[in-house]
Amino acid sequence: MNSDSLKCGREILTAATRMVSFSGAGLSAESGVATFRDAKSGGLWTKHDPMRLASPEGFADDPNLVMDWYAARRRSVAEAEPNSAHQALASQPDMIHITQNVDDLLHRAGVRVEQVIQLHGTIARDHCHARCGFEEAIDLANPPTLRDCPNCGQPLRPGVVWFGESLPAESWQRAEDACAECDALLVIGTSAEVYPAAGLIGLAKSGGARIIIVNTQPSGASHLADVELIGKAGEIVPVLFS
Repeated sequence: MNSDSLKCGREILTAATRMVSFSGAGLSAESGVATFRDAKSGGLWTKHDPMRLASPEGFADDPNLVMDWYAARRRSVAEAEPNSAHQALASQPDMIHITQNVDDLLHRAGVRVEQVIQLHGTIARDHCHARCGFEEAIDLANPPTLRDCPNCGQPLRPGVVWFGESLPAESWQRAEDACAECDALLVIGTSAEVYPAAGLIGLAKSGGARIIIVNTQPSGASHLADVELIGKAGEIVPVLFS
């Protein structure tokens, strides 16, 4: 961890009046939440293509398999605990948090619901696959199996964005607005290669925001960084706010 870069990052955040964080899988990986393609998430699932298990086509082909896979992911999230990076972010009462993660660890760390924009939805809710409007919270520790929507009879599915689906319009608009108006963007644990979400970093930069990147390795947004800190989020982020 470069002390001069760390000092510069702290100074940027201290001076900022409109801070936003933008996080990816690296934020929650330190809590034990397996990244999407992590082979360690279970031997059974290494035999299946994650892009098939998280797509409308895969759900149509074998909905029980998809729900079983999400049940395993949900139990993993239930067993995880917010790490020190989540806690540090939660210590900032006015910060907006845009995340590609579908877990609930920011909320459990103490971040208010209205402060979090989950671009890819949440694994903690199910909704009707036919989009009739029905949705409900589920118990991550005891996730449900495949079942029908009580409103229209179509199957219920996890409330996440699958491959080939559009990001929720309201969440995307909120994220764009937050990045366009912020004066400091803290980017944590993302490769910055998944679009359109990664484009938010450039949007913030073009609006005059200072960009601080925390990641275990250089990313697709490294060239946009005013400060880049290579290392674990759980070690770096708390120091940035200390």
